[in-house]
Amino acid sequence: MPTYKITLEYEGTRYSGWQAQKNVKTVQGTLSSVAEKIFGKDTFDLQGAGRTDSGVHAAMQVASLVTATAMPVDVLKLKFNDNLPHDINILKVEKANDRFHARHSAKKRTYLYHISTRRTAFGKSYVWWIKDNLDSRNMRTAAKELVGLHDFVSFGDTKIGGDAKSTKVMVYSSEIVDTGTMILFRITASHFLWKMVRRLTGVLVEVGRGNIKPEDIKELLNTNNNYPAQFTAPPSGLFLEYVQYDDNEMLPEIKPIFKV
Repeated sequence: MPTYKITLEYEGTRYSGWQAQKNVKTVQGTLSSVAEKIFGKDTFDLQGAGRTDSGVHAAMQVASLVTATAMPVDVLKLKFNDNLPHDINILKVEKANDRFHARHSAKKRTYLYHISTRRTAFGKSYVWWIKDNLDSRNMRTAAKELVGLHDFVSFGDTKIGGDAKSTKVMVYSSEIVDTGTMILFRITASHFLWKMVRRLTGVLVEVGRGNIKPEDIKELLNTNNNYPAQFTAPPSGLFLEYVQYDDNEMLPEIKPIFKV
């Protein structure tokens, strides 16, 4: 059966995350409804690289589509975009080998969180505005502690969602960049737990506020407690930025997806 690799972007404000669910609007569900119009009911399988949370955006999500009918990639892209709402856009459609699976074939995933250091009239859906002055240097020090293999059970809600059953996650890079009007937190890992990036962001903000010491991050890793949950950052500032299928593939330069 023909297999396609679909690269897409979406504004997640109106959606209850990526994963299809009954009686709620999701990105996967919306794409599947369009695929049903194109190919017919029960004639395809569509899977995503990452199960983004409710309200979270994607600058680059990847989906694998297995169908019963072959179609030229340019025609398939056009048919999807003609039927999709304004806040979901197909960037590219490629033919893939039969073994390709958007989630299982992915090597690394990268999320980018936008923390605004100023009030903005336009960015409420895309940033988290923090009124307090944040010490980005301390945040940068704390973020480095996340690199490596750790058990992030305290930072994830494992009851629902997530990209894997294991709470042990390999973090390949974790960095804080201060652009003046924005503090960016970018993290690349093997997979992510439900709410993991938002809870990490919230704890890093507390470090920036001076309420948590950078070295205290070590104590929160590999332990099981609910302390980070109270600092869960809102979904508005979070973007799935990149999905890597090659270990040697380089990430683009870190910069805001949305500028204030």
